[in-house]
Amino acid sequence: MLEQYKTIYEGGEGEIVEKKSRFIATTRLVKSEEEAAAFLEEMRKKYWDATHNCFAYVIGERREIVRCSDDGEPSGTAGRPMLDVLLGEEMYDTAVVVTRYFGGNLLGTGGLVRAYAKAVQEGLACSRVITKYHGVLAEVDTDYNGVGKLQYLFAQREIPVMDAQYTEA
Repeated sequence: MLEQYKTIYEGGEGEIVEKKSRFIATTRLVKSEEEAAAFLEEMRKKYWDATHNCFAYVIGERREIVRCSDDGEPSGTAGRPMLDVLLGEEMYDTAVVVTRYFGGNLLGTGGLVRAYAKAVQEGLACSRVITKYHGVLAEVDTDYNGVGKLQYLFAQREIPVMDAQYTEA
């Protein structure tokens, strides 16, 4: 089990333009293939007039589910570069759809690879990405004299305190 991992807290949308082609990257937190498929379908409906809606997603603590699609772009020029960005950024439970509106100029295979990767980076930059930590929730009761000792102990061991309540006994 991972001690910590990065994921999407709040999805976002970033856009780049390469040789008049628009690339719109939309990110979202997904916990299952069904959620990823629903997200892709939502983007296809939203951008129904787009030339391509390519996707990539990584699901599970051990990345048990990893998928990508070029959606009609030349093989290996869209989905795989998108997936490589997600893996390189060490993202988990994350899906991204990059919508392309063709601008009239061919980008070539290298240009497509760079454009799709750059679009995903922009989409992640426009999203709220957080680092999650595994842990155990514990409740501690102490008298007033023990508060300082607990605060010191938690700070030394970098134990996050979710909530502190002070009451009279």
